[in-house]
Amino acid sequence: MSDLQEQFEAATQAATNLPTRPNNDTMLLLYALYKQAQTGDAGDKRPGAFDIVGRAKYDAWVALRGMPRDQAMQRYVELVEQLQG
Repeated sequence: MSDLQEQFEAATQAATNLPTRPNNDTMLLLYALYKQAQTGDAGDKRPGAFDIVGRAKYDAWVALRGMPRDQAMQRYVELVEQLQG
C-alpha cells in the first residue's frame, strides 16, 4: 500500500471526527474528492430533479471529472488536515 493511500485512509477516518461540522460547500467538496479518489470520474446518470441532495453531490463530483485519483486523494488529505486545525 502506498504512503498516499495510507494517508487517504487515515484522512477518511479523521473526517468522521472533525471538531466542527464543515459548511455544505466543504462537505460537497469532501464527498466529491472522496468519490473521485475511490471511483474515478462520475457516471453519466444525473439524479432526478426531486433528489436535490443527490444532484448537488453528483454535480460536485462531475466538477472534478478528469482529475487523477492520486491528485484527488492528495487534495482530500490536505482538506481534512486543514479542517482539523
